[in-house]
Amino acid sequence: MATVQLDGIRKSYGAVPVIAGLNLTIGSGEFVVLVGPSGSGKSTLLNLIGCIDRPTDGRVEVCGRDVATLGDNALSDFRSRNIGFVFQNFSLIAVLSAYENVEYPLLMLGLPRAERRDRAMAMLEAVGLAEQRTQRPNQLSGGQCQRVAIARALVKGPQLVLADEPTANLDTRTGAAIIELMHEVQRRSRTSFVFCTHDPQLMAHADETFAIRDGALVSHAVGKG
Repeated sequence: MATVQLDGIRKSYGAVPVIAGLNLTIGSGEFVVLVGPSGSGKSTLLNLIGCIDRPTDGRVEVCGRDVATLGDNALSDFRSRNIGFVFQNFSLIAVLSAYENVEYPLLMLGLPRAERRDRAMAMLEAVGLAEQRTQRPNQLSGGQCQRVAIARALVKGPQLVLADEPTANLDTRTGAAIIELMHEVQRRSRTSFVFCTHDPQLMAHADETFAIRDGALVSHAVGKG
């Protein structure tokens, strides 16, 4: 079953078209990379797949659900349970510690405190930030904030993770470790990953690469490397 199915997607802001009749299928457990120049529509496409925005026309199906059938509250709940996000600007909560930021999605899902603690700490260990768990975002480097954001996206075990330049602030060694962590989650949980990236290291791991230009799919390559 496809994790993401887009059929005839169009998105305009006023009279300005951003996505133009795009069709896209992403299978379960795939590493998918979206590439294209600035302004090509990649971020808009991520927002549509992530149910943050709705298309002007066309059908968006995510994790087996036609998202057009969901009201705002149901859509918010669906998103919190099924989709993890890694935003380019991190979008961490400034008043919360690294631990609290990672724990927050689990709190929203109503998980017991002990389970929240175990899962949040395990994920902070996995990204190498257990010792920084009490620090707030303004006490962390950009690369550390990026790793907190990745841990927060992965901690709830989502079916789909959407990431905008997830390795942009990481050195090569740390980036490789994060890619391996995401592969581990992919193998264990059949999680699908969709990345917008210019990082050759991450692009080399893609199962499929889709090139977007002017809101349209212009090429599609299959296979790593």
